[in-house]
Amino acid sequence: MTTAQHEDIVTDIAAFAAAQWSRALGAGVDPCEYRRATEGLRTVADWEAVGTAAARAHLERARTAASPRSAGEHLLAAARWFHVTSLAHGAGARRAAADADEALERALRILEPGARRITGDGFTGWLRGPADARATVIVVPGLDSAKEEFLDVVTALLDRGAAVFAMDGPGQGVLAGRSTLSPRYEQVVARVVDALGVERVGVVGMSLGGYFAARAAALEGRVAAAATVSGPSRLRWAELPEPVRQILARRCGGTEAAEAFTDAVDVTGLAPRITVPLLVVDGGQDIMPGVTGSGPLAEAAPHATYLRVPHGDHLLGNARPDWLPRLADHLVNTLTEPAG
Repeated sequence: MTTAQHEDIVTDIAAFAAAQWSRALGAGVDPCEYRRATEGLRTVADWEAVGTAAARAHLERARTAASPRSAGEHLLAAARWFHVTSLAHGAGARRAAADADEALERALRILEPGARRITGDGFTGWLRGPADARATVIVVPGLDSAKEEFLDVVTALLDRGAAVFAMDGPGQGVLAGRSTLSPRYEQVVARVVDALGVERVGVVGMSLGGYFAARAAALEGRVAAAATVSGPSRLRWAELPEPVRQILARRCGGTEAAEAFTDAVDVTGLAPRITVPLLVVDGGQDIMPGVTGSGPLAEAAPHATYLRVPHGDHLLGNARPDWLPRLADHLVNTLTEPAG
């Protein structure tokens, strides 16, 4: 893909960097470091260069760190930066996703030797937390997110005693280069639950992952609690912004496949079948043409609670205290309360 084609996806790199501000902070990138790195950007190539440089600086700090703990923390920072680098979808996006995956693995090998890498048909990820945890939660990413992005969600769940499987599914994260998005994500979740070897799980879906989580809650009987964050109730291809259509086409394997995938994203028939406790989180400032927010999902699901944060943006990275503790409590408390 040429530089000009890259610029079609991100036409104003300075505006793009500003728009990613709360998302990067939500992923755990230091805000001052982000500001320094993104000042003066002019092209997608600049974005990839500064993001890669920031990530590699943390890799170097990890190499020379005075303690394993410090090395692991720098490796986590590198994983976050490599993931953020991939968000502009330039020529180096696939490499950045692979580097993020590698940095996260190195970090967890140091910081959490008990963490397990689990890979199966259409998924890969990390199972973290106690082996005897009474609650297990799957964290599902969205269109261009990945298991490296939602480490704060994982931490909130771990802090409440849950075991957590943060995953990449088909067309996501490190798997994006060799697979395509699947609208039947409940089948992926079913294979994950099989691999985890547990009887019941909670599922939380982020952005497009919210739709995937809703499907799993409706169609996979071992899902006992669910939550969505900035998930769509419906997508309309003709109304979506061109950059989003281009990303969908790349993640689905072509424009025709992307249109078919978009047509499948509709909770109308699924929501009444979600009989488990469901928390639906929306940001009041999260508005995109062609995307219907999660209000219809919350209205139609029998046991849903709707949490709308008026000042929240997409993924509510600017409003973490308003929803993240409540979401973590909802999932863990639901999974650990006595039956009935």
